Amino acid sequence: MTTEILSSSELNKVAPVFGQASFDEHEQIVFCNDKDTGLKAIIGIHNTILGPALGGTRMWQYASEWEALNDVLRLSRGMTFKSAITGLNLGGGKAVIIGNSKTQKTPELMRKFGEFVHSLSGKYITAEDVGMETADMDTVREVTPYVTGISESNGGAGNPSPITAYGVFMGMKAAAKFRYGSDLLEDKIVLVQGVGHVGEALVEHLTNEGAHVIIADISEERLEKVSNKYGASIFRGENLFSQKIDIYAPCAMGATINDDTIYNIQASIIAGAANNQLAEENKHGKILQDRGIIYAPDFLINAGGIINVYAELEHYNKQEIMRKTENIYNTTLEILERAQQNNVTTNHAAVNIAKERIAQRKAEKLNTL
Repeated sequence: MTTEILSSSELNKVAPVFGQASFDEHEQIVFCNDKDTGLKAIIGIHNTILGPALGGTRMWQYASEWEALNDVLRLSRGMTFKSAITGLNLGGGKAVIIGNSKTQKTPELMRKFGEFVHSLSGKYITAEDVGMETADMDTVREVTPYVTGISESNGGAGNPSPITAYGVFMGMKAAAKFRYGSDLLEDKIVLVQGVGHVGEALVEHLTNEGAHVIIADISEERLEKVSNKYGASIFRGENLFSQKIDIYAPCAMGATINDDTIYNIQASIIAGAANNQLAEENKHGKILQDRGIIYAPDFLINAGGIINVYAELEHYNKQEIMRKTENIYNTTLEILERAQQNNVTTNHAAVNIAKERIAQRKAEKLNTL
């Protein structure tokens, strides 16, 4: 009798979901397919102990289905911690649609996606993310009530991007307070990578405070627009990570802090809107700690968006949205101080606080049985 040893790639094929490195006891993974509209989507529900899983839908031209699955697993897990650490009674979920949002997105495709969301009976509530607009959420709302981030004219909280940017700005200021002793960003050199809706709004806050802003993006059109509007400098070099700056703000796709970039980073602080900025949380979080670079955990400081859409579920007003978002400043300081006191990474400290709240709620539920 012989024992066949499988390669890692073969093992992934044997265990396409549970065997993924990013699988972290997810409750449910839903694969959505519709031939007529061309819809290919994955919904990831990570944890619903605190409440229904809320998280945006991202439409992206992934290189492979494996890449899309890995993304939805990482993103949905991040949403669990984001809601928990922000004090919201929500679980973590996310959805990805495989395709080019500029050429393949249609109202029919969005409605069909909404039907899949509706089939989950409220266990997952969707919202806007990369490749999506408020108008798309309005279309989804035509077939399901389990969607947030709809337009204000339809009774929603509107585009969450400005609130997300404001939360990132608050987290960045807290990190500056921790590092420099002052949260004023005047004259600080900040590189914003990705100037979409959130990145542009962040540039506006930074410019108004007197920071020297450098912007980078794959879209030349976006670069020119934002540069002309706010006077930001456009990065034209080869390696943006090696630039001598004060703050690096990743605001596009995740995993920009990886084996290829981490030792090139010259910034004192990393604080941005992108999800899952650390390619490997434990490894790269520890390297940043050892290098003395302050990392403001992404799932904490970019929580303004979910605070905004949560208002639609809890029916609180704009003033309360801003109050909760401003509190990201205090929570960020708490995380940075706890990490320093316990000699752990900031990401580790933030995840632990989130897990503590989830565990407490789980225990409360068990005690009521």
